[in-house]
Amino acid sequence: MSRRRNSNRVLFAAGGTGGHLFPAIAVAEEIINMKPDSEILFIGTKSKIEGSVVPKMGFNFKSIWIKGFSRQFNLENLLFPLKLIVSVIQSILINMRFNPKVALGAGGYVSGPAIFGASVLGAKIILLEQNSYPGITTRLLVKYADEIHISFEESIKYLRKKDIIKLTGNPVRKNLEKVNKERALEKFNLNSKLKTVLVLGGSLGAESINNAIVKIINDLEKNDVQLIWQTGQNYYMKYKDYSSNSTMIFEFIDDMNLAYSVCDLLIARAGATTIAEVLVLGIPAILIPSPNVAENHQYHNAKSLADKNAAVLLKDDEIEKNLKNTLFELLGSKETLQKLKNNAMNLSKPDAATLIAKSVINYMEAA
Repeated sequence: MSRRRNSNRVLFAAGGTGGHLFPAIAVAEEIINMKPDSEILFIGTKSKIEGSVVPKMGFNFKSIWIKGFSRQFNLENLLFPLKLIVSVIQSILINMRFNPKVALGAGGYVSGPAIFGASVLGAKIILLEQNSYPGITTRLLVKYADEIHISFEESIKYLRKKDIIKLTGNPVRKNLEKVNKERALEKFNLNSKLKTVLVLGGSLGAESINNAIVKIINDLEKNDVQLIWQTGQNYYMKYKDYSSNSTMIFEFIDDMNLAYSVCDLLIARAGATTIAEVLVLGIPAILIPSPNVAENHQYHNAKSLADKNAAVLLKDDEIEKNLKNTLFELLGSKETLQKLKNNAMNLSKPDAATLIAKSVINYMEAA
């Protein structure tokens, strides 16, 4: 049996990847900061990142059975209709018990059943879309939405109900900030007189980026360029022996504030979270979209910045040929690096989490 609706109760549906989950967590934390008596529940899947991260962050978590539909045929795809039906039923039951006033969907396949269930029971629906080209789940859920918060102006043309769209930006963690550069360089045992390149390929790693870095690592050292290289979990053992006085190699970097603070130029994939952090901190970046993501959304993300001269876009199949020249051209021009930094910061929306949290609270208080 459902309980009486508490006007301070909010359901979050987010997961599958950190790019969907962490913006939702940023909003949830801001809601608690602004309205401490709020009750928050996350819906996700046990096997993905949300299953471990959300409980560690101190939020209540309920899992459903849903799993994304693979673009390549496999036997598990045959179970998709059954998993979808079961997940919808699970979501409705969870919503009946929790009875939220507001439900926020941050993208990913888990948002579909969870937000549909909340809508059936009369919750106000807020959607977050982090990518330039909206995902299929967001596009399907638009009909139920009361507000849609987007990160890129380009998203508007792909969405219906344009009167409820708000260009708010992608929420980032509250503690994201640059620290003293000299102190950060000391932490990495790096030279304050040299330029520093930061390479990120995600927590698992990006094979094509790692292969391209190996081919230019000697050129970097010869030209007095330092390297902080996050190889990712899958590639650390392969590349760790390239470590030197000017090349720091990590499986994963825990303190990104330190890494961003020493970075003169970033080489990274074009996930929505990375782009949001690049914009907020004003980091000159070469963005290399992953070709292995749904609807090629990383390419659209990177192109949105490149079109505004806020980052440089290199396609994945071009990096071994063009990365070296692109990198040294950028490092050789302080003016170009400064323009990228300024343009990035002009596009940033550092108050996104606060603005979305205020929208949620407004719906709460209208109860």
